[in-house]
Amino acid sequence: MQLRKRILSLSIVAALGVAGTASAQDAAPATQAAPADQTADEATDLDTVVVRGIRGAIQQSLDTKREASSHVEAVSAEDIGKLPAKNVADTLRELPGVNISSASASEGGFDEADRVSLRGTNPSLTQTTVNGHAVGTGDWFVLSQVQSVGRSVSYSLLPSEIVDQVVVHKTSEAKLVEGGSAGSVDIITRKPLQYADPFTASANIGAVYADLPGSTDPQFDALMNWQNAAGNLGVLVQGFYEKRSLRRDGQEVVGGYGVIGADAPVVQTNPDLAGVYYPNLLGAVLFEQERERKGGVIDVEFKASDSLTLDLNAFYSKLEADNYNRNFMMWTSQFANSQAPQPGYVVEGNVLKNAVYAPVNSTTVTPYGVYDMISRPGASSSSNFVALSADWQASDSLGFNFQAGTTKGKGSSPTQDVLETGLAGNAGASWNMNDIGEAIDWNLGGTNTPATHLPQNGWIFGGQGINVDDKEDWFAADGEYYANGSVLSSLDFGVRYAEHERGNDFEIAQGPNSAAWNDIASYAQYVGGAGHYPGDFGSGLGGNFPSGIWYYTPEQLRQINADFANRNNPERFYFSDVYSVNEKNSAAYVQANFAGDGWSGNVGLRYVKTDSDIGYTQALPVNSGIPGAITGSAFGDYLKVSTSNNYSEVLPSANLKFDLRDDMVLRLAASKTLTRPDYSALAGSLSLADLTHTGSGGNPNLNPLVSTNLDASFEWYFAPRALLSLSVFSMDLKDYIAFGNQTIQYKDQAASAAAGTDVYSDYLVSVPVNEDGKLTGYEVSYQQPLGEYFGIVANYTFADGELDDGRPLNGASRNTWNLSGYFENDKFSARVNYSFREAFYAGVSRTDAFYQDDFGTLSASVAYKATDWLTVSLDGLNLNDPEYSYYTSSPVGMLPYAMYSNGRQYYVNFRIKY
Repeated sequence: MQLRKRILSLSIVAALGVAGTASAQDAAPATQAAPADQTADEATDLDTVVVRGIRGAIQQSLDTKREASSHVEAVSAEDIGKLPAKNVADTLRELPGVNISSASASEGGFDEADRVSLRGTNPSLTQTTVNGHAVGTGDWFVLSQVQSVGRSVSYSLLPSEIVDQVVVHKTSEAKLVEGGSAGSVDIITRKPLQYADPFTASANIGAVYADLPGSTDPQFDALMNWQNAAGNLGVLVQGFYEKRSLRRDGQEVVGGYGVIGADAPVVQTNPDLAGVYYPNLLGAVLFEQERERKGGVIDVEFKASDSLTLDLNAFYSKLEADNYNRNFMMWTSQFANSQAPQPGYVVEGNVLKNAVYAPVNSTTVTPYGVYDMISRPGASSSSNFVALSADWQASDSLGFNFQAGTTKGKGSSPTQDVLETGLAGNAGASWNMNDIGEAIDWNLGGTNTPATHLPQNGWIFGGQGINVDDKEDWFAADGEYYANGSVLSSLDFGVRYAEHERGNDFEIAQGPNSAAWNDIASYAQYVGGAGHYPGDFGSGLGGNFPSGIWYYTPEQLRQINADFANRNNPERFYFSDVYSVNEKNSAAYVQANFAGDGWSGNVGLRYVKTDSDIGYTQALPVNSGIPGAITGSAFGDYLKVSTSNNYSEVLPSANLKFDLRDDMVLRLAASKTLTRPDYSALAGSLSLADLTHTGSGGNPNLNPLVSTNLDASFEWYFAPRALLSLSVFSMDLKDYIAFGNQTIQYKDQAASAAAGTDVYSDYLVSVPVNEDGKLTGYEVSYQQPLGEYFGIVANYTFADGELDDGRPLNGASRNTWNLSGYFENDKFSARVNYSFREAFYAGVSRTDAFYQDDFGTLSASVAYKATDWLTVSLDGLNLNDPEYSYYTSSPVGMLPYAMYSNGRQYYVNFRIKY
């Protein structure tokens, strides 16, 4: 047992400093963690105990978990190099209690993991840091930029190659940065002085083939690390460039479900149709995108003395994400209320599930369909930071770490070229609804050519000039006092100050520019060179619906918008998407760390104070005459409004760890944690009706979510690289952010103007509100080698949560599980993983509550070590071509809402090291 303990402790040091991917094998195990009197050669000798490959990576991650003072999960860089993972979120997919999603607003699922959440909560409740500090984030999708603006980080900006280790904190400590009520994810990057050799270089050169678009694109990253002869100065430089083509086939019920009114003309002949629901705006959706991710890392580390180490760390990542979305839709409301379906239609559960509408003999051209084409050239997101830190060992018993930095994320939609037209109809239509999770069969009669488009029944729309900034400047000072007491081992203390800003200050919402808009049909005749939906469109969705659909190219749309769109400022200034949130966050903490015979733990307090200024707009009637009203926008008059929202919280935490045996650990934890409200919840545009004292919008007076958390876990390390664990957890959620009606006092602009003084009144408004809720659950994790070369990793998480009024929690899947198997010898390694996530409430889209259905993803990785310096690997993601299905709630039950197929991706990679 003593030998096992010694190897275990050495492996922990290695885990904290492993370099990762191809270059990991050249790194020394964290020489900066060695005692001050230890030489570089002595530190390098520790490398002899490091086990390479999948098996070594699993052991390193288990050792990190075993020795941690709180409940954590860990993934090492070596493990990441053996996983089918292309960003940091992919690397966390296999961990118990971690949920992955590929969308942040209502854009539907894509083929790349984008958000991370913990234990059945939404991503905003998970704090993501890099080396312990915040990272500014951006979103490429326009709704995530200006409407559904959360607190979560976009992991599509964080390639897996930058990682040394990822640590997931499931229980809190006072010294951890606040912001994650459910937990936090800390991404640890490499440091130059952790490498064993004076010079290290590695490169990954490869390509990705995406089968749905049928294209192959390049992938590249390279790393160089240099140290001086004295081993006290190091420079690490890393760059990455990754391009990928994406095609997503989809079906959407964009307009939700309409209802045939009791007074509708069709009810006179078919009274059984009164109050019956039907799918409105049922669409065939083709989305295509080119994603180009590029950036890099630079780190300069200088050990000025045995007691002082300085580090400068900088990161930059940009995702260029030009995209083109087309939605060819049946416009059911145009005929469902006035025209009877043919005999044989089926009404089931008050839903018109099957209907056939015959062609109509009429000289009137009726738009039975509507067609949206939206091109977004220049859509992008980016993230960067610069951090300077100093580690100073002031004495044998006192050490300090100082850190200052700045980070900025950006989401941009500079242009949306859009054309919406009606489609000449009266050629008939039909649909047949199947079960939830299955595509709706439908057809729209007639032809789709420029001659059949009806611009007078469509529009030109789309926000322009959107640039959303997310930035933070911070300073932190942390200290640790090493006590000589028999029980108190050390005392951590520190302060942190940060100024955070998120906002969008400009948007033009274009529209048609004149009566010439109606001439677009004749203009379209000579554009030429248009495209068509692929012949295999929708093959991954099942069902029968239109394909081979004609569309304008992005270049043609750009010309049409140049000729026919009105983008004049201030006439088309769209104030509703303009917002700003400025926060000044101060924190101070103290944490006592204890250790005894077979036990350890910590108890701490963190004090957090937030002073926020929230800027948003209040819509007013045109020519309202309200003092201060800003006029000139076609969308009405408006006011710029600013509100302060200040609060403070004391967040206690306690962690206890009992070593029941050398191979058994029991953990108990309790804490209070805090998450600030989403930006869009605070700063949504406000619309008030002064006559009725009602309205809708954001709620700048929201309280932060404060969660009281309990956690207990048992870990049995019954063999090398083996673990059986059970965890139970509970979150008592106070002031969870939900949606509802609330009475809030606002300034009555009309009454104030008439009275000549400020008049405040109570308004009943539909806004985000604070509600209480609860989440409880458990996790089971098992992993074990099978013989010398094989192994298995499996885990299961159950999470049961709801608001006190019975409504569901956003993002709460009751059941998730992962199953992985691996093989590894001296030359070959292979890994296969299947992840499953049960259905969950996904939010609100166009006022409709919607849910994402069950889905599972299958991925695999195979590698061959050709030489000591060359490894060839093949990765496959989404090998089962998962279908992402959504459904919406209605008074008659759950109804199909949307579904998407993204195809499979295959990566070939050559890893070269020197």
